[in-house]
Amino acid sequence: MSNQLNIQENSPLLWLRSFPELQPDDNKYTRGHAVIFGGDLMTGAARLAARAAARVGAGIVTIAVPKKVFAIYAQSLLSIMVRPLSSSQAFADLLCNQKISAYLIGPGAGAGIYAHVLKLLNAKKPVVLDADALTVFENDSSLLFKNIQGPVVITPHEGEFERIFNVSGSRVDRALSAAQLSQAIIVLKGSATIIATPDGRVVINRNAPPTLATAGSGDVLSGIITGLLAQKMEPFLAACAAVWLHGEAANIFGVGLIAEDLPDLLPKILQQLKQ
Repeated sequence: MSNQLNIQENSPLLWLRSFPELQPDDNKYTRGHAVIFGGDLMTGAARLAARAAARVGAGIVTIAVPKKVFAIYAQSLLSIMVRPLSSSQAFADLLCNQKISAYLIGPGAGAGIYAHVLKLLNAKKPVVLDADALTVFENDSSLLFKNIQGPVVITPHEGEFERIFNVSGSRVDRALSAAQLSQAIIVLKGSATIIATPDGRVVINRNAPPTLATAGSGDVLSGIITGLLAQKMEPFLAACAAVWLHGEAANIFGVGLIAEDLPDLLPKILQQLKQ
């Protein structure tokens, strides 16, 4: 299949014209509101994603967390808002809030998010699914795919991909088959990340250095995608831009990189892209 595809290499030439630009009359709401669901055990994952979403330009970023860990998140975050999820109604309120423009669920969320993912997908708003939001459907991936109705970006590494997709071929073939099967944009992470769409577009990103093989870097990537979706960037181009920015940040930092370093490098890269 791969030999017959029109495969593009990822670079700013592909997506820069569609990248969100600040307008003179912008306010925090017009710049987009991203909501990230945090878990009660691996609390760093959602915080990394939230910082990345904010650094890439989202006007408001909120982490929605179980009430019992509200203080853990609130004490460590300043510009990032923290909202306790004390009931199912609180979750429902987030889904119907018209000011929220994109969601991320999965990083550090734990295994108890099965129903939350399905409800979020049925809201038909832009959603990024990562980590636990994928693995909870290991034994029921068809139900996940059946509920994808709006703009959805799925960001698995190889292990997560194999748990929910039973497809074969090259990495490009498998990413494209997964996109067609799920009707979502697939970001198959790796040294050469594959971005594929249900309608057959395929982009390969090759700027990622091996220093990105560090805990939490995937959470940052999902946060960048979410931040761009919140600003109403077209999902496929948002995924392509985020993957390139993620790799470029790692290249600028060099050796000794940890995930916390990545979000704060984004402003420098964005400034350079404007020149």
